Amino acid sequence: MPNEDVTPIRQQYLEIKRDYPTTILFFRLGDFYETFDEDAETISRELDIVLTSRPIGKGARAPLAGIPYHAVENYLARLIEKGYHVAICEQMGDTPVNGLFPRKVIRVVTPGTIIEPGLLPSDANNYLVSVILDEKLAAVAYADITTGEFAATELPSESLRAELARLHPAEIIHPDNQALTDGFTGHLTPFPAWRFEPGKCEETLLVHFKASTLEGFGLKSQSLAIRAAGAILQYLKETQPDSLNLLTGFRYYSLNEFMTLDASTRRNLELEETLRGEYKDSLLGALDCTVTPMGKRMIHQWISQPLLNIEKINMRQDGVQYFFDDGMKRAELRATLKALSDLERLVNRVIAGYSQPRDLVTMRSTLKELPNVIEAIGKPIKSLPKIELSNNELSLLESSIDDDPPATLQNTGIIRSGYSQELDSVIEASKHARDWIANLEAVERERTGIKTLKVGYNKVFGYYIEISRGAAERAPENYIRKQTLVNAERFITPEMKEYETLVLNAEERIREIELRLFREVCATLSKSAYKLLGIARALAELDVLAALAEASALGGYVRPEVVDGSELEIHEGRHPVVEQSLHGERYVPNDVIFEKGEIVRVITGPNMSGKSTYLRQTALIVLMAQMGSFVPASSAKIGLVDRIFTRIGAQDEIHAGQSTFMVEMIEAANILHHATSRSLLILDEIGRGTSTYDGLSIAWGIIEYIHNHPHLRAKTLFATHYHELTQLADLLPSVRNYNVAVTEADGKVVFLHKIVAGGADKSYGIHVAQLAGLPAPVIQRANEIMLELEKTSGRAVNINPNVAQQAALFPETSPLLDELGTLDVNSLSPIEALNKLFEWQKKYLK
Repeated sequence: MPNEDVTPIRQQYLEIKRDYPTTILFFRLGDFYETFDEDAETISRELDIVLTSRPIGKGARAPLAGIPYHAVENYLARLIEKGYHVAICEQMGDTPVNGLFPRKVIRVVTPGTIIEPGLLPSDANNYLVSVILDEKLAAVAYADITTGEFAATELPSESLRAELARLHPAEIIHPDNQALTDGFTGHLTPFPAWRFEPGKCEETLLVHFKASTLEGFGLKSQSLAIRAAGAILQYLKETQPDSLNLLTGFRYYSLNEFMTLDASTRRNLELEETLRGEYKDSLLGALDCTVTPMGKRMIHQWISQPLLNIEKINMRQDGVQYFFDDGMKRAELRATLKALSDLERLVNRVIAGYSQPRDLVTMRSTLKELPNVIEAIGKPIKSLPKIELSNNELSLLESSIDDDPPATLQNTGIIRSGYSQELDSVIEASKHARDWIANLEAVERERTGIKTLKVGYNKVFGYYIEISRGAAERAPENYIRKQTLVNAERFITPEMKEYETLVLNAEERIREIELRLFREVCATLSKSAYKLLGIARALAELDVLAALAEASALGGYVRPEVVDGSELEIHEGRHPVVEQSLHGERYVPNDVIFEKGEIVRVITGPNMSGKSTYLRQTALIVLMAQMGSFVPASSAKIGLVDRIFTRIGAQDEIHAGQSTFMVEMIEAANILHHATSRSLLILDEIGRGTSTYDGLSIAWGIIEYIHNHPHLRAKTLFATHYHELTQLADLLPSVRNYNVAVTEADGKVVFLHKIVAGGADKSYGIHVAQLAGLPAPVIQRANEIMLELEKTSGRAVNINPNVAQQAALFPETSPLLDELGTLDVNSLSPIEALNKLFEWQKKYLK
């Protein structure tokens, strides 16, 4: 029932706000979006806007804060970035009902449902993700309503974090009775659990796709994926209903299609951003030579999802080879592509009904360039995507939309002359009246002799004649006084008002016709959406292939051979990012050639010598090969790798209550539990987060486990400071030692950055400390202490190969070792041996 204590507009606001209790409501009043009550206090605080108040009835006032409607994008961006949801409530229609304009929420803006071009990253997707957990299984569905992507998968729960790290979602919806654990990027939005019910979600998908079964979508028995995908559609129906028109297709995918890269590996290899959060020195930054927004999004996806299908890898490599071999063709294509706009998002704005006139002009200019793209490609090969011309759509846009239309649909001038006879006749009929008014000022000045006479227009009075105060007495008798100003008088004439009515009525009629015609053009284009999106994605793929060819040509990369075997042969490999950062200095290349039967490569050498770079470049070259790129090497033959695991550096997670060492051990455990014989393991300084003997023991045990486990035996690069680990090469047949070559001359150490066979005999840690700038007395004292330690203790830990190949981690001068050495083991009975152990335990473990 209406509340008689508040004004009608307050009552209207409260009724609408009741449906959006946790969302900021932007309530359209004239040229402003107003917020009230707690919403007003929130945006006043978050956006630094003045908080005022408004009368709401019976002497009461409500907090009020407003923003101009034309500046809404800027304010929306700031609120969304802070994690708020905003409901946009618009005034519907041009005439009040019972003195009040009807109003309706047309959309709810959330981080995952943004469509405004100014708020979207042009080089990355804006994914809305749905997650649901069920014991040891999880399902992920994702959609990008600006590109039309819609897909889902089921995966083991422990793989969820890696998949979310790949997608980098803007927003994650999940059942409100399931709490997602910490560590997920993106804004978390709880959604009612009943929205994820199987029957409800299946029905939602069937209705949306107008299908009788989901089998054709690959969802026959994937009940969890159905629930995740169905929940996304329901969420979009509530927040952005028009966007449902964009999701015309669906894909069920399997993680088995792509190399698995967990969050730690993505971070350690700096695939999309550096550890400092910068794009520039990441792998993406090094390879991204794309020239279109569509291509930038696609190369992001390729780096994030290396392939496991050799045929598809070779197809991509063929495409790169095509443009790599012909620099002129590559340059011509890239120059042509550079002129294109973001066709993918333009098409989806048309489908969603959010296009503005200039969007169609931009689309037209892009479609006009397609013949030039085809010409630049030349005679294509099978592996290149086929570009289809869009003549009908281009013809429609050329005939219908003016070359220089207004920015918005609020103004006329959208439709080209000659497109609509109805529109042209209205314009022609009003032309005489327009000309009459346009010439009125000159005619009246000459007739009256009043040089200060002007003809003007405003929304209140319409057209008027203005005469200065001093000349007002000379106004003709047919002038009717309308308004008195400080320095002038304003008049109208009956004839002028007649022509004004003709012009204004024509303006309104023209606006109505143009708006209808514009929407008809958009509706026609929407019918070709599938075709246009196909063109957009083909252009994106061409852009990526040409970009990878460009990066390969500039970097001196070669085409790797990817095979279905266990080979890992990289000749003169280089780090793609570090090499670029040297700015012309020579990068020292290194081989990574695993000989037959080799499993673990133990790499020793000082800090700053290049061990970590060597490890990372090996992983990056493998990844680049499987994404379809050429690689920085003189040649490479790579057996298909299913996963790359890395444990590099000390990534503290104190915020999660975990020490550096705990994080290191968790990551190591994850690797040992999930790696296979086809995985590549990159382990750097495992065990350094604890005491020397603890760390050495753990590192030793890990290498043995990788080497000996029948279902593991993964190719491993293991960099370490523990020189004792080099003894493993004598004990385990598939372990090899390598070290970073160092030369000493005149008391100075020179790092050669070359990986050579054999183990290092010194760590050169003090030398590195000297390079870092430690005071000379500290360096001198450190050298003295090291000499003393070397005198009292051997540098290597002795290993007894007869004791299950485990490290005998005792100091060489241990009295226990002395007693053990004199003990006649063969003469001891079992009870005597136990008594001896008991005696030693009491004696030495006090």
